[in-house]
Amino acid sequence: MRIKLDENLPLVLVTILAAMDHDVHSVRDEGLIVSPDSKIWTSAQADTRFLVTQDLDFSNIRQFVPGTHHGILLVRLRNPDRRELTEKVTSLFRHERIDQWAGCFVAATDRKLRVIRPAESP
Repeated sequence: MRIKLDENLPLVLVTILAAMDHDVHSVRDEGLIVSPDSKIWTSAQADTRFLVTQDLDFSNIRQFVPGTHHGILLVRLRNPDRRELTEKVTSLFRHERIDQWAGCFVAATDRKLRVIRPAESP
């Protein structure tokens, strides 16, 4: 999977996900830190990348309608420290059917995972 990691995620995830054979870019590596969300979004879409973020600005599925983009994973943890974030994202990419997430909006919390597919959009 082609992935773009937002700046609010641990950089170690680039190495971990790449070791799982994903093509991973980070906002940091691309010099997009503190860029507006619109620029990060445009970059992810231009590069056909699945965006992984904690940023609630990407949570509006009426604005980011499933099926009109390459996919979003929104990670929302109670305690979003580096270790928790790294463990959660790593676990999702190891144990979930991420190959079916293209074009979807995916929300992951401590206890739940919700995948909204294009046909389920409002």
